[in-house]
Amino acid sequence: MRSNDLRMSLAAILAASLAVVSGYGRPRATAQTKVELTVSAAISLKDALDEIAQLYYAEAPGTVIHFNLGGSGTLQHQIEQGAPVDVFVSASEDQMNSLESEGLLSPGTRKDLVKNTVVLIVPKGKSGISSFQDLARPEVKEIAIGDPQTVPAGKYAQEVLTHFQLYEQLKPKLVLTKDVRQALTYVVTGNVDAGIVYATDAKISAAVSVVATAPEDSHAPTIYPVATLKASKQPAEAKRFLDFLTSEKAQGVFEKYGFKPAGE
Repeated sequence: MRSNDLRMSLAAILAASLAVVSGYGRPRATAQTKVELTVSAAISLKDALDEIAQLYYAEAPGTVIHFNLGGSGTLQHQIEQGAPVDVFVSASEDQMNSLESEGLLSPGTRKDLVKNTVVLIVPKGKSGISSFQDLARPEVKEIAIGDPQTVPAGKYAQEVLTHFQLYEQLKPKLVLTKDVRQALTYVVTGNVDAGIVYATDAKISAAVSVVATAPEDSHAPTIYPVATLKASKQPAEAKRFLDFLTSEKAQGVFEKYGFKPAGE
């Protein structure tokens, strides 16, 4: 190739490169840029959140939601240690209060989302247990509850048993679990004689029976608060998803899975 032709070819390549960098000649985007959100939420919300996410995608197709589910205390500690979380939904006000006192929540975004009920369950067909007091019977060997230190359902269970003056007596029988779904699983598989979980967890399994419901005055209110995190990289989208969770459409899904409105 002659030197003049070579110089012209290099110039054409350079011009084309500059056109791409400056935006000229760039093809119009055919797909919306994806926005990713990480939502840390109490595992008892899993089924409802899965369905709500599908409804949200219909309204915000450019958003992808990653759920990080577990015991609320564990999720709280992850956030305190710097985990990249955009929205937090706790099964107890305690964890949210702690994060708020540490200045980790976006100001003004905290809301009460839903509330739950604490129940006593046994494997389907099991007889001999029909009340919390029956847990003290000698034939009842093991009772599954969430670890009260990190699992709100476990803390509520502890409060209920204390209300009935049974906690100290039953401590040797308690099998502590990492979250409320694990407590449910132990009852479903018959590995324990009974468990104390949320009504919403009992509702998803045909392998357990609810034999007693804890009186509301036997434990702290089972409120699920929600808030966005100050460290969120997508604060606008996080707030949009939080608002959707409190919308009539999402609240209908929560009620379908047995949750109650927070103000009820």
